[in-house]
Amino acid sequence: MSTTENPQVKPALSRKDFVSNQEPRWCPGCGDYSILAQVQKVMPEFGIPKEKIVFVSGIGCSSRFPYYMNTYGFHTIHGRAPTIATGIRLARPDLTVWLATGDGDALAIGGNHLIHALRRNIGVKIVLFNNRIYGLTKGQYSPTSEMGKKTKSTPSGSLDHPFSTLSLAIGAEGSFVARSFDTEIQHLQAMLKRVGEHKGTTLLEIYQNCPVFNDDAFVHITDKTHKADRVLYLEHGKPLLFGKNKDKGIRIGKNFVPEVVDVGDGAGQVPLSEIAVHDETIENPSYAFMLSRMEWPNYPVPVGVLRNVSRAPYEDLVTAQREQMQASRGKGDVAKLLRSGETWVIQPDN
Repeated sequence: MSTTENPQVKPALSRKDFVSNQEPRWCPGCGDYSILAQVQKVMPEFGIPKEKIVFVSGIGCSSRFPYYMNTYGFHTIHGRAPTIATGIRLARPDLTVWLATGDGDALAIGGNHLIHALRRNIGVKIVLFNNRIYGLTKGQYSPTSEMGKKTKSTPSGSLDHPFSTLSLAIGAEGSFVARSFDTEIQHLQAMLKRVGEHKGTTLLEIYQNCPVFNDDAFVHITDKTHKADRVLYLEHGKPLLFGKNKDKGIRIGKNFVPEVVDVGDGAGQVPLSEIAVHDETIENPSYAFMLSRMEWPNYPVPVGVLRNVSRAPYEDLVTAQREQMQASRGKGDVAKLLRSGETWVIQPDN
């Protein structure tokens, strides 16, 4: 039956329906263009009306996102996007809430709000653009900049030990934690779909290139000539293998320390049976945390879903508690509340 025959049937949405009338204003070559395009492409697949979707952001290059999505949106203040997103989700749990943020916005001034959103497991879908630099303010070091990084604010090199975004998220017991690249189109789309399907807080870190202030920040792992040997693509239920011929793997050694080994039946090689099999659903966060600590050059960099566990979303718990209290004590009355207990009246002077 066509939509003309039955006006109640809404036509299927396409990417064009999620493209706003605002022209994206990022630097030429910025990875944000790719991320925006992939988000717009996957949105129709969720089957959610665009009027039921909200994009929230803080401050930074990534935070221009709400302008470019033809949905509802809030461009909020620096680091406070998780608080606004939490309020929206609690007040309107019928809305799907996405949050676009960057490594500076989320992990510096907004770090406290981020970890509490993760631990509460509020139904907010966080997409964190990590370019390891403050781009909007023209090139200062960020919480994820590597030690020794020379920037306008660290001319002699940064002395700060960087945050691992995924370690922080897993340490806060985020129920869904994943990573992708801005240049990995198919992989990024797949991760965004997983984010959209999860119930609870999600955090997807996207390694994103800033061609002006931190160009080639991830070229040591993303360059095609050596990517196969430096990136570990995680697939649930499959062994942790990498390399052009999938002849290298990760074995869990003593004290739960991962080891890079050659896989095979030859001398000095390790049989496939000893290679760790990825399980994103392990409740204990120790395994996912171990993966999050793997960095080049000691290890290949894990990409994909590190952790995906089921936990009651915060908004469901709040709704259940409110309904329980209303059933036992009746609906609240703000006017009565303000006039209850010990009160006083200020009388005018005669």
